[in-house]
Amino acid sequence: MTIGAATFIRAMIERDVLRFGDFVLRSGRRSPYFFNLGDVADGAGLDLLGRAYAAEVMRLAVLPDVLFGPAYKGIPIAVAAAVALARDHGVATGAAFDRKEAKTHGEGGRLVGAAMAGKKVVVVDDVVTDGTAKREAFETIGAVGGQVVGVVLAFDRQEVAVAGEMTAVQALQRDFDVPVRCVADIDDVLAYLASDRRFAEHRHRLLAYRSGTWHG
Repeated sequence: MTIGAATFIRAMIERDVLRFGDFVLRSGRRSPYFFNLGDVADGAGLDLLGRAYAAEVMRLAVLPDVLFGPAYKGIPIAVAAAVALARDHGVATGAAFDRKEAKTHGEGGRLVGAAMAGKKVVVVDDVVTDGTAKREAFETIGAVGGQVVGVVLAFDRQEVAVAGEMTAVQALQRDFDVPVRCVADIDDVLAYLASDRRFAEHRHRLLAYRSGTWHG
């Protein structure tokens, strides 16, 4: 069973993944909302994430052999999505991830999980800001002979991030010529908030932020 953007957003609000207030983002920008997928830390939540990501993977033109989750937030996403693909779609995929630091004992190295050499790989992660982490993932996969055929993310803020011309997601698609799919974006959030009068003030603040008239 797959889930839609509205169901996903409601679940993210209920789990405090999507929060409203006054936040300073990693970029230094102030924002009236914050999205932190790391707050999904239980079985039911991970099952929901897996189903949401699996649905987006199935919409890619080329299905992967392996899902790669960059450390650290991408690790549970890759595992949950691989489980959902097998269970709900009958698609067998491996799951792989990297370590921040190479292991010097045992099997050693930085990579864990399914081999990616000669395989089609989809990168799964939470969001994209400046794209640095995703570029590192592409390099890691390419270095072992894998081919990235897509990226799936949880949320697209749709904020212009590159020379005032395009969003981080658009820049990622341009630079690597692969499709980037997101479970939900800020348009989906605004649509959901419009459906519930309890969120009227939050929606007003988000609209002001998007137009550049919100200053906290």
